[in-house]
Amino acid sequence: MPMSAWVLPDHIADVLPSEARHIEELRRGLLDTARGYGYELVMPPLLEHLESLLTGTGEALDLQTFKLVDQLSGRTLGLRADSTPQVARIDAHLLNRQGVARLSYCGPVVHTRIDRPLASREPLQFGAEIYGHSGLEADLEVIELARGCLLHAGVQGLLLDMADVRVIDAVLAPVSLDAARVTAIHAALATKDVAELQALSKDLPGPVRHDLCALPRLFGGVAVLEEARRTLQPSPELHAALDSLAWLASHAQGLDVSIDLADLRGYAYYTGMRFALFAKAPKGEPVELARGGRYDEVGAVFGRKRPAVGFSLDLRELVSAIAPRPLVAAIRAPWGMDAELREAIASLRSQGHTVVCVLPGHEHEVDEFHCDRELVRVPADGGVWTLKNI
Repeated sequence: MPMSAWVLPDHIADVLPSEARHIEELRRGLLDTARGYGYELVMPPLLEHLESLLTGTGEALDLQTFKLVDQLSGRTLGLRADSTPQVARIDAHLLNRQGVARLSYCGPVVHTRIDRPLASREPLQFGAEIYGHSGLEADLEVIELARGCLLHAGVQGLLLDMADVRVIDAVLAPVSLDAARVTAIHAALATKDVAELQALSKDLPGPVRHDLCALPRLFGGVAVLEEARRTLQPSPELHAALDSLAWLASHAQGLDVSIDLADLRGYAYYTGMRFALFAKAPKGEPVELARGGRYDEVGAVFGRKRPAVGFSLDLRELVSAIAPRPLVAAIRAPWGMDAELREAIASLRSQGHTVVCVLPGHEHEVDEFHCDRELVRVPADGGVWTLKNI
C-alpha cells in the first residue's frame, strides 16, 4: 500500500496552533530573560560545510548529523545537530573579542535518530553561553540563568544535579589505558555496573580499582562530596573538582542539589562541571529540562581556545512538561466596509488588542482566542461602534 504523501518521517511532527503559540511565547520570554543577564543574540545558519560543523565534536555528533550535497559547490553540507560548536566558531572567528562574551541563541536542530523514547528529531534548541572566563562565577551564572528561564516558563520545584568529569580523570590519572578500555569503563560507570568495573579493572593497581568501584555509589546529597574526599585517593585534580562542586552547591539559590560522581554523560564534550536541571514530578521520576556545563576545549579546533560554559534546552520538550497557557483574550467583530467600523478595528489593533473579524456567511473557528468582547454598533449612541462584554 503506497504511503500517503503527507505522512511525516518518524519522530518529526507538525506543531499545531495551541502548542505553537505556547512555544513562541516561551521563546520570546527566554530570550528576554537571557538579555536581562546581558546575553547577546546570535543566529547561526542551519546548514554548514560538514568539516566546519563537525570539527572537534566527536563521533557522537557525527552520527546525529544529516548530510547532503551542495548543488552549487558540490561539497558536503550538514544540518546542525547542536548549535554550541557554531556559537564557538562565531566567538572565535567573527567576534574575536578579548574579554567576556555572553551569547544566546534559539533555533531548530535536526537529529538522525532519537536518544530516548518519544523524543523529537527536530528539537527547538535554546541556549546561552559565556566565553572568556574560567572562574566559578561563570559556572554559577549559567546555572542561575537556566533556573531563571525555567522559572519564567512556570516550572517549580527544581532539582540541580551536578557532576564533574575531572573526578574520573583524577581516578584514572595513575594508569595509561587504551581508548577502548576507557570507553568501556565510562559505559560501566554510566550504568553503575560494579561487576563490569571489577572485571575491567582487575589488572589495575589496587587504589585505582578501589576508586573505580567506589564511584557508582557516590551519589546523593551534597554530603557525597565529603564521602568522596574520604573514599577516593587524594590528588590536586580530584580536590579541585570536589571544591568546585561544593562551592556551586552552596551558592545555588532556590534549588535542591544532588551529586552523582559517576555520571559521565557528555564526557567527551565537557572539561569540568556538568549539570542538569530537573522538574520534580508528583509521581514518577523527575523530568530533565535543561543541561549544560563547562567545555573549555570547544573553541580550540577553531584556533582560539577560550574558557566556555553554557546550557541548552529543547523548547518543544519544555512545553510538553508544563501546563498550557490560558487562551488569548480577543474581540469579535463583523466584517464590513463601513468606514467607521474599519477605523474602530484598526484603532483597537493598534492598541494591542486581538480583533477577529467574522467573514460573511461563516462563523469563525479558532482554538487560540477567547472572544470575551464583541464590537457592536449602538443605535442609541448615534451608531457608534462600541465594545460589549460577551
